[in-house]
Amino acid sequence: MTTLQDRDRTATAARSGGSAVLALRDAGLAYGSRRLWDGLDLDVQPGEFVAVLGPNGAGKTSLLRTVLGQQRLTSGSMSFLGRPVRRGHRRIGYIPQQRLMDSGTPLRARDMIAQGVTGHRWGIRPERRAERERIDRIVAEVGATAFADAPVAELSGGEQQRTRVGQAIAADPALLLCDEPLISLDLRHQRGVTELIDRQRRQQGAAVLFVTHDVNPILDVVDRVLYIAGGRFRIGAPDEVLRADVLSDLYGTPVDVVRTMGRIVIVGASDAHDTAGDGHHHCEPSPHATTPDEGRI
Repeated sequence: MTTLQDRDRTATAARSGGSAVLALRDAGLAYGSRRLWDGLDLDVQPGEFVAVLGPNGAGKTSLLRTVLGQQRLTSGSMSFLGRPVRRGHRRIGYIPQQRLMDSGTPLRARDMIAQGVTGHRWGIRPERRAERERIDRIVAEVGATAFADAPVAELSGGEQQRTRVGQAIAADPALLLCDEPLISLDLRHQRGVTELIDRQRRQQGAAVLFVTHDVNPILDVVDRVLYIAGGRFRIGAPDEVLRADVLSDLYGTPVDVVRTMGRIVIVGASDAHDTAGDGHHHCEPSPHATTPDEGRI
């Protein structure tokens, strides 16, 4: 561990006081002989916004999958609300990458949000009055009233993502996991979705773990950055981590960090370039793949 990591680990432990929403201790994840990361200590506090950055295949989405209980850590431990992570926890909200629905899908935007209230595991069922009122309130909160009765497949990318945010926050989650939710959205919709997520964590105290290839759209709301690269990581405030000396050490090659017009651009290493917001997707290895880099999650 580097001095920066040691300082961040100590400071995080001091802040947590045992009240962390999500806690990882000496956590590691590998696919066969390929180590994505290990020795990760991280406490995510209520209302904290943590951005997870790094190049293709670094293990960012895989980290979210371990929190969702979809795969196991290779080493160490993870707890959610003080208990071991289990699959399908209702207090964990998940916002996936923006994917357009297939044409002809009959599900309405309101139905999709309702699944988060009534329990999507059992399908759509008649709503109780209190549930109906909550659904209407969430529809309004995410700005979906105008298209609530429209089939999801007919909505724009931004409208679909607003609907997914509504579904994710419907169960009043303690933790929001966001997997590249701004991909393929224009700047206006990126700002709108970011504001929805930020409002949820500020008003309801939900912690946010936000995987992204471009930190710039969320830079104003980020509390800390977890940067993963080459089997190593750094944790700290954006100004502590997104620096040339820190990233050069992390990548093992010269990297420059340029701040211009309120944006951060990372240049110098081919992998690091991906995080500057050039529009590339970040691929994560599939646990079912025959080779570590096979598949996109």
